[in-house]
Amino acid sequence: MASTQHIGIDLGGTNVRVGLVDGPQLLDLYTESTKAGGSQQEVIEQLFSVTDRFYNDQIQSIGIGVPGLVDVSQGMVFDVVNIPSLQEIPLQALMEDRYRIPVRINNDANCFALGEYHFGTGKRQGSMVGLSIGTGLGAGIIINGKLHSGKHCGAGEFGMIDYLEHNIEYYASGQFFQHVYDIDGLTVFKLAVEGDDSALEMYRVFGKHLGNAIKTILYTLDTDKIVLGGSVSEAWPYFKNSMWEQIKTFAYKKTILELKVDISALSNSALLGAAALYIHDNL
Repeated sequence: MASTQHIGIDLGGTNVRVGLVDGPQLLDLYTESTKAGGSQQEVIEQLFSVTDRFYNDQIQSIGIGVPGLVDVSQGMVFDVVNIPSLQEIPLQALMEDRYRIPVRINNDANCFALGEYHFGTGKRQGSMVGLSIGTGLGAGIIINGKLHSGKHCGAGEFGMIDYLEHNIEYYASGQFFQHVYDIDGLTVFKLAVEGDDSALEMYRVFGKHLGNAIKTILYTLDTDKIVLGGSVSEAWPYFKNSMWEQIKTFAYKKTILELKVDISALSNSALLGAAALYIHDNL
């Protein structure tokens, strides 16, 4: 019987997480602080080290999600956010030379969407967008059951689109609270939980901007479903209503009647999606 075990790695500027995945199950998980300021060799050696923890002769593939641009066809990683030494690195080749099994690499937002598509609330959706709302605004796109990355994993960068005085990410991510109100998002969240009126108003305005971001996505892709993840999505009850009020101004009413917007129920979507990259390529 063929092995169904895969290793998924979520490489971030703060932490690197590695998981052993068997089918839909995350069997084991390990996290350590990323050597973000280290040399290229130090970061690569760290990736080897965390992979070695779970590698065995039953592993079918390794998938890695990175916060940066990736030439998927070549396995080249460019401009990884908050890890300056990872510039134009043939990461796929380096990993495959060491482990002698298939390795797939993609942008972390694409991995988030893929995790939701295979294992989460986006399962069995023909087309969907996964929106990761944290410090930034990342998006992964599934069209007719296939991940749409673009040539350098740049597809879905809706946050970079010009909007008002800045761009969409400025207003529809965790940056919004610091930029507009000079207060960090965690403080706003805690105040909202306590029922603070000013914090609740901030979330109402945030929801309006997020609704406009979703309208931009709908005009572009006309997708079946949008799944929200990331730290800001935890405040869903506080911005949901104003978000929907704005979405309902969309020009095509049938689209809105059929649209589903849900919050991710997975705690490791990006890691699971990274583990599923090889499987998805071979569907």
